[in-house]
Amino acid sequence: MEDLHEWVSFKDDDDVVWMLDATFLTSNWNCIYGAGCLGVLDNPTPELEQGCCSHGAHFSDDEDHDRVMSFVPRLTAEDWQHIEITELTHVDSDGDRLTTTVEGGGCVFLNNPDFAGGAGCALHRAALRHGERPLDWKPEVCWQLPLRLDSYEDDNGITTMFLREWKRADWGTGGDEFHWWCTEDDLAFVDREPVYVTLKDEVSELVGDDVYEAFRQHVESKGTATFLPHPTTRADEAR
Repeated sequence: MEDLHEWVSFKDDDDVVWMLDATFLTSNWNCIYGAGCLGVLDNPTPELEQGCCSHGAHFSDDEDHDRVMSFVPRLTAEDWQHIEITELTHVDSDGDRLTTTVEGGGCVFLNNPDFAGGAGCALHRAALRHGERPLDWKPEVCWQLPLRLDSYEDDNGITTMFLREWKRADWGTGGDEFHWWCTEDDLAFVDREPVYVTLKDEVSELVGDDVYEAFRQHVESKGTATFLPHPTTRADEAR
C-alpha cells in the first residue's frame, strides 16, 4: 500500500513551521473502542474490549504522571473496577520509564466488560460523569492517540512541527507484534465527520487554538473532498 499523505503547511507568528497531515485529519477515522476494536495483542480480541489499553500507559514525564494521579482521589467504586489497587505505577523493563501497572490483563485504570460500572478507562468515564474533558484526566499518550506531534529543528534553528497519525512503527519493535492497528484498517474509518472535527479538543491541545483555526479555515475553504484520501480508504475503494 502506498502511504501517500497530503500536508498543509504554514508558518505561525513565532516563525515556527507547522506541517499538518491533511490526509488523516480530513479522513473519517474514528476510535471504535467497544464497537469492534480488535485490540493490539497478538490475535484479534474484540471480546476483551481493551483497545490499545492492554499494556500499561507510559507517562511522558513527571508532570504527566502527577496530573493523572491528582484525579485518582475523585474516582469512585462505580467508576473504577480496580479501586482497591494501590500500586498504580512501576518502572518499565528498560528501567527508565514510568508506566501504569497492569491488572486483570490490562492497564490498572481499565474496567473489564463484566464491570457493573461499564467497560473502558475509569479516568475517561469519570471525567465524562463530572462534565469534564477526558484528555485532562488521562495520560498524554492515551488521549493523544492516534495523533502524534513531532518537532524538528534544522541547522539554521528553524523549528518544524509535524502533526500526523500515529503509525504502528511509532511503537518501536513492540508495534511489530500487533496483529492489527486501527489507522491501517477500514474498520475504523466509519465516522460521518472528519478527524479535525471529532478530535478538535485533542488537536487544539497539541497545536494550539490559532494553528487549529488556521488549518480548519483552510480545509473548509477548499472542502475536505479535495484532499488526498487516506491510504486505507483508497485501498478499500480499489478492491
